[in-house]
Amino acid sequence: MSAQNTNLVELVRKYLEYLEVERGASPLTLRNYRLYLRRFTEHAQTVGCSDIGCVDGDMVAKYRLALSRLRDLKGQGLSRKTQGFYAVALRSFLKWCIKKDIVTLSPDKIDLPKIEDRQIKFLVGEDVDRLLNCPSINKLGGLRDKAILEMLFSTGLRVSEIVKIKREEIDFDRRELGIVGKGGHARIVFISTRAAEWVKKYLELRRDDHPALFPITPRSIQRMIHKYAKKLKLPMEVTPHVLRHSFASDLLIAGADIRSVQEMLGHKNIQTTQIYTHVTHRHLKEIHNEFHGKG
Repeated sequence: MSAQNTNLVELVRKYLEYLEVERGASPLTLRNYRLYLRRFTEHAQTVGCSDIGCVDGDMVAKYRLALSRLRDLKGQGLSRKTQGFYAVALRSFLKWCIKKDIVTLSPDKIDLPKIEDRQIKFLVGEDVDRLLNCPSINKLGGLRDKAILEMLFSTGLRVSEIVKIKREEIDFDRRELGIVGKGGHARIVFISTRAAEWVKKYLELRRDDHPALFPITPRSIQRMIHKYAKKLKLPMEVTPHVLRHSFASDLLIAGADIRSVQEMLGHKNIQTTQIYTHVTHRHLKEIHNEFHGKG
């Protein structure tokens, strides 16, 4: 049996191929990981490290110090959140190496930077209704926008997922469809009666043979939502992801358990879904203040 190639650059290349072929990573994920790990290998070369065997705690500590000192042409550095992405990519790479029986630094030795709790932006109540009812449904374009907004809020789909849906994939009798989301993870998505009815009305007026449910780009959906939010003077910048947040927050406030919401959002890890828990805590505090905090 030939010895394994432990050249750092070559291992990174094989790891990226693994992400693309075996993990089904999206082009955006591949682009980001390529950037993160290229910066790591470039740093390794500057300190004379070309082999995975010389990756140790001291070398990684110097790499992370270099990241923290990195500045662009405007003098701006990497945010702690972005530095965290670099650390996650490096940990994932080292984990893959160990899985391949390549001796290297344990990924557990790399701590992630502490980041302030993420503030989730979401719409509630009247603002949701105002946004969903903003499109003019007298024309096909407005009816399409209405159907898209209803689907986004009803399902919690990512904008990258909704543009991939084919007409034939929706089961209107069961009001559901199958989705393959980030990382190639499949899940069943459920559609509200209201959203299903608006999608049906939109499809009835379509006169083309395009297989896509919504033949539109993610960027066009972003612009469409921004246009309506601006017209309504909503209290925040609204994006497709804000509607996804609104879907999750609405479920949790109504009493749904976090595991179910995790499944519906297509999150691989429960930790990702837990960013929404402060929403329910805040809601409970408001109820406490209203009904019990004045005594």
